[in-house]
Amino acid sequence: MSSSLRHFRHFRRFSITTATTATTTTKSSISISQAKSKLRTEYDPDKALEIYSSVSKNYSSPVFSRYAQDLTVRRLAKSKRFNDIETLIESHKKDPKITQEPFLSTLIRSYGQAGMFDHAMRTFDQMEELGTPRSVISFNALLSACIQSKLFDRVPVLFNEIPTKYDFCPDKVSYGLFVKSYCEIGSIDKALELLNEMETKGVEVTAVTFTTVFNSLYKYGKTEEAEKLWSEMVKKGFELDVAAYNVRIMNVHGGEPEKLKELIGEMSNVGLKPDAITYNYLMTCYCKKGMIEEAKSVYKGLESNGLNPNAGTFRTLIYYLCLNGDYDKGYKFFKESVRMNKISDFMTLKLLVQGLVKKKKMKEAKGVIRTVKKKFPPNLLKAWKKVEEELGLVAASTVTTEEVQETTTD
Repeated sequence: MSSSLRHFRHFRRFSITTATTATTTTKSSISISQAKSKLRTEYDPDKALEIYSSVSKNYSSPVFSRYAQDLTVRRLAKSKRFNDIETLIESHKKDPKITQEPFLSTLIRSYGQAGMFDHAMRTFDQMEELGTPRSVISFNALLSACIQSKLFDRVPVLFNEIPTKYDFCPDKVSYGLFVKSYCEIGSIDKALELLNEMETKGVEVTAVTFTTVFNSLYKYGKTEEAEKLWSEMVKKGFELDVAAYNVRIMNVHGGEPEKLKELIGEMSNVGLKPDAITYNYLMTCYCKKGMIEEAKSVYKGLESNGLNPNAGTFRTLIYYLCLNGDYDKGYKFFKESVRMNKISDFMTLKLLVQGLVKKKKMKEAKGVIRTVKKKFPPNLLKAWKKVEEELGLVAASTVTTEEVQETTTD
């Protein structure tokens, strides 16, 4: 029996018992918030599907449903379980809520998450048949699915044809997605033209849309144009947000730390609170200058700023500590990242493991391997197995995650 057929039969069998499972699991105290938390860290597609199915009927709003559904679909898509994705999403078309446009729009978006745009388009075309009113809400979901499926060239076609066909006007979100499609293919001039068109038509340029264009200008080496756009928007009184400032900071974080600190100060002066990403860039800047102690001071200051470190925070510190040969300190930051469930990426932790082995810290290296094999998605397990074999760490299974999480003193 093929793997895909076995997975599909598993899903069919599981779907039949969904109602019973949902009742049993809900009574066993799993809540919607718990389900969302579990889905964020569960990479096994069958387990993710089970968690989602146990509470999917209890979601009270399309936002909650969309979040959990998208996570589940992404887990299935990474395992190329496209038949299961179709079965899952199509089953929701029998739900009485299918006549509600926001509910149906979550299905269109989820197909986009899986890169199944033809299915998203078909669902959009079925709206009359399903008794669902069509407006800019579902249209925006379709544009989003098109972008998620990386069919950027099709967005202008959809934008020009569908609103006219169904007699509704694109809104600020529609235009934002249109702008994003141009940015993704490097057509920055067309994206800028669209910004002007939005202003002419009185369509609000959102902070997200501005930041998309601003970031793309930097990405394609148009630094002067980016700074000019920034100045123009400031003169017009446009309210720049933290994300926009982070883009600007990101593109100077390889320079002087004092410049970054000036921008962070500027953020505070306009009433914006720098976030963890902002400080990550400052830490990276310090690290690139070899100022590791200053970077660690920024990390220690996160709490006093009411912020928690994210995976990027630990990735930066561990990576540069390893480059400087301080594997012991890198390992301590790794343990802290495990405690906070903010695990770094494969290449950074591979560097840490290699360094620990080099320093004869075999127990610690095995502890890292043991932990990441439980935390990383299935598609990386083969890569970690190869690392084990290359470094002689095949016995890593004898070390528990708890060993890695033991606290140490400085």
